[in-house]
Amino acid sequence: MRETFRIGEKEFAAPLWIIGPDVIEDEGFAVEVAHVIAEAAQRRNLPVIFKASYEKANRSSTDSFRGPGLEKGLPILARIREETGLPMTTDIHDNEQAQRAAEVVDVLQIPAFLCRQNSLLEASAATGKIVNLKKGQFLSPWDIASRVKVLNTAGAADVWITERGSSFGYQRLINDFRAIPITQETGAALIFDATHSVQTPGGAEGVSGGERHFIPVLARAAAAAGADGFFFEVHPDPEKALCDGPNALPLDQLDALLDQLEPIARVTREIPPLDL
Repeated sequence: MRETFRIGEKEFAAPLWIIGPDVIEDEGFAVEVAHVIAEAAQRRNLPVIFKASYEKANRSSTDSFRGPGLEKGLPILARIREETGLPMTTDIHDNEQAQRAAEVVDVLQIPAFLCRQNSLLEASAATGKIVNLKKGQFLSPWDIASRVKVLNTAGAADVWITERGSSFGYQRLINDFRAIPITQETGAALIFDATHSVQTPGGAEGVSGGERHFIPVLARAAAAAGADGFFFEVHPDPEKALCDGPNALPLDQLDALLDQLEPIARVTREIPPLDL
């Protein structure tokens, strides 16, 4: 398990928290949500990174909302960083976006479906930023070592792997919690995404559904298994979210979930490992 994370010139004690809406629905929405998250982070003295996408390139339907795009979205993230002081992350989708996004955010996120695109990984790492690679639902925990090697060889400042479930038949994801220590053996940090883990891909009449009531139990299990960090997509009103509402954590439940997870994560880090 990681003891600390370094983001730029600052060092933070683990675990790390990546929290934010799935997508920038509009500027006012993103700024408002970011301030709520920043207040929670300050109140609890937690290392929180704000996450929001400027573009959702992988959507189930052509009618689905995709976000404001890079040109409008990056200035919004820059404003949020300036106002809240939170580090930023967002996902990129092609090599050209890597350098542009790196001018604004602290961590570049690679979407799960692009995790085997070596040129994208190399372009992201070449910026010298931290790269958070979301593990594809089609990869085994043991496949991650090759992804970590690509990023390290290309010069990433640090490598994080986000576990977000594995395909189990049609429209179903499950979590193999062995993936946490297996991934950590590569030297990468393991971030657990409890919100996408409860997604049912394409399971809601052509769009993705979700079972958000399982978010707490999966997050608690990951904390007990020694995750280095946690990833939550939140929304003030998930039923009205423009993207991935069914698997979003209601923003007003964030504090209650953190109340559950912080003590578990703390105790887990105090338990000495067994020599087996």
